[in-house]
Amino acid sequence: MKRYEVIREIFNQCSGNQMRDVFFEEIETEDPARYVAQRFGQYTVTEETPEGSDERVFHIELEGLLQKMTFTET
Repeated sequence: MKRYEVIREIFNQCSGNQMRDVFFEEIETEDPARYVAQRFGQYTVTEETPEGSDERVFHIELEGLLQKMTFTET
């Protein structure tokens, strides 16, 4: 299993509030895409990992609520 630091950002929809919730955790998984699919299977999930990056980035949407998960191997 590989170990990843995960940053999960939940973006606030209120126009007057630009803050977001940010959570940090460490997980062990062989495949970040499978982890996200299992955890957020009922949501719309897209991967937008920059080419050549050592990070894996996933965008998650449920009824307009946007989240972003960034996986960095430790």
